[in-house]
Amino acid sequence: MTDEIRLTGIRAFGYHGVYAHERREGQEFIADVVLHLSTRTAAASDDVLDTVHYGELAEQVAAILAGEPANLLETVAERIATAALAWPIVDAVEVTVHKPSAPIQVPFGDVAVTTRRRRDTA
Repeated sequence: MTDEIRLTGIRAFGYHGVYAHERREGQEFIADVVLHLSTRTAAASDDVLDTVHYGELAEQVAAILAGEPANLLETVAERIATAALAWPIVDAVEVTVHKPSAPIQVPFGDVAVTTRRRRDTA
């Protein structure tokens, strides 16, 4: 059994999408990140150096959302998962990237892609 750190609703304006107007005009993207790790050492030491500094991770996630454009949400989610797994204490990560303003011609609430990665299969 592992512990979790959750960051939900990280927002940034980005230029991801397969259509030219998405790359030109951009839109808001939202990410949720769930880290699977042991918090036992951090709990005992009460030291942020023994865990993932979620403020720093949130900044990394926002930078990816706002950064280099990708055609697919799958690519954006993979980039975020890779950043999360760069923290040595993280055993696994679940990343959901939302595109609430996706260019879909029927009414919808949200479009999201979820990626799950483990350190041993990253």
